[in-house]
Formats: sequence, C-alpha cells, structure tokens
Amino acid sequence: MAPRKKPPILTLTPEQENEANSKIKRFMQDRFELDLGSFEAAEILELFTREIAPHYYNRAIFDVQTHLKERFESIESDLWALEKN
Repeated sequence: MAPRKKPPILTLTPEQENEANSKIKRFMQDRFELDLGSFEAAEILELFTREIAPHYYNRAIFDVQTHLKERFESIESDLWALEKN
C-alpha cells in the first residue's frame, strides 16, 4: 500500500500555479540546463507545497504571534501608564 500523501498546507490559484511552474522550469533551465516539462515542474511544486511550505508557514505564524504578543504588551503598558495619571 502506497503511503498517504499529506494534504497541502496551502493552495494556489490556477494562475499562481502556472506562474510557479513557469518559474521552476526557467530556473532549472537557467541554473542546470535542464528542460523540464510541465509534469515535472508540477511535481517539484507539489513537493515544495507539501513538504517545505509548512515549515515557512509555521515560522510565519510564530513570527506573527511573537510580534502581536510584543505589541499587546506595549499597548497594555501604555494603558497602565494612562490609568496612573
């Protein structure tokens, strides 16, 4: 039995997917002189979407949480200062 694929953490619009596939094909040609077809580029994009994007997504969520926590603490401090006056 083949391993079950993880669902993608993000999805792209068809236009975004076409653009990403074109960029992958162009990169592979420019950098490695490899001519990929649409199927191969789509496979690479799927790999990144399922296996690599979640790491960036989770890091972005962590960074936003940290930023919001710091901002709320600052607002709370400002409110506390106003209450003392």
